[in-house]
This record gives sequence, structure tokens and C-alpha cells, in this order.
Amino acid sequence: MCCKMFTAYLYNMKLIKKVSLYILPFLLFLSSCTTIDLYEKTVSIPRHEWKSSFKPSFTFTIKDTSAGYDIYLILRHNDKYSFNNIYVNLHFQIPGVDTATVISSDLKLATDEQGWLGEGMDDIYEHRIRLNQENQPVFFKRSGDYNFIIEQIMREDPLKDMLSVGLRIEKIP
Repeated sequence: MCCKMFTAYLYNMKLIKKVSLYILPFLLFLSSCTTIDLYEKTVSIPRHEWKSSFKPSFTFTIKDTSAGYDIYLILRHNDKYSFNNIYVNLHFQIPGVDTATVISSDLKLATDEQGWLGEGMDDIYEHRIRLNQENQPVFFKRSGDYNFIIEQIMREDPLKDMLSVGLRIEKIP
């Protein structure tokens, strides 16, 4: 009887060791994860020709007005894109305000020395361009829904070889 109990005890200990070998690393992994408050959305550009009349809109909700945020414009194009920059208007509307504010930007996508500045894979390049002025965090003064519209204002219309455009809003921890 005592031998059977000892054998059962050893079996249970082996089972516990096996289970803990799998569960313990998983629990450590879960406890090390932190959440990042983030909004990211990209929109495909029809036929890879960005017409000036195509103005993608992005709406996101801000709850924490005490936190700083980083704002990024996401652009994807292929290596046939003809310019080393892009001119855009960024329209944004604050909750409770009827008029939108417009910021015009000349965004550098390539240099003669480095070539394309974005991340490339095969013939597609993605740029995540930080829009914060002087690399300072943006503080949203009101909670609620913010609406952003991105408009290309290049002389060439449509702007060929642009694949997608998007917006990323990231809360700074």
C-alpha cells in the first residue's frame, strides 16, 4: 500500500514538473506584455494612382487628454514612384469644433545619398513619417472623436505608383 502511494506521488510530481515547464514560461510571457494605446489604419489607393480628389479620412477617439501622443503618416509606394518627396495637406477636426485646421507639409521620401528613406521589401517601400512638430509629443486638449483627412497636393494628378496611405496615433507611455 505504501509503495503504491509513493509511486502515485512520484507520478504526480513528474506531471507537475512537465506542466510547469510549459506553463511557467507562458505565464512569464503574459506578465511581461504591456499594452500600447494605438490607432493605426491604412487605406489602399485605387489603381495605385492617388487622385487629388481621393482624400482618405481617419477617425479615432481620444480618452486620455493628459498623455502625449506621436502622430505618423504612413505611405507605401513602389520603386517606380517618380519623386523624392510628397506634398500633403493634413486636415484635422477637433471634437465640438465645426471647422477643420489644415497643415501643409513637404515630406522627404528619399535622398541622393541614401535612396529611399522608408523600409523596403522587394520593390515596395513603406514610410512612417512622424508629424509631430520638433519631435515633441502632441497633447489633445479635448476627449472625443478626432477626424483627420489626408490630401495629396502634388502637381502631378493623379500621383502614380502610390499604393496606400494611413495614419498612426501612438500614446507615449
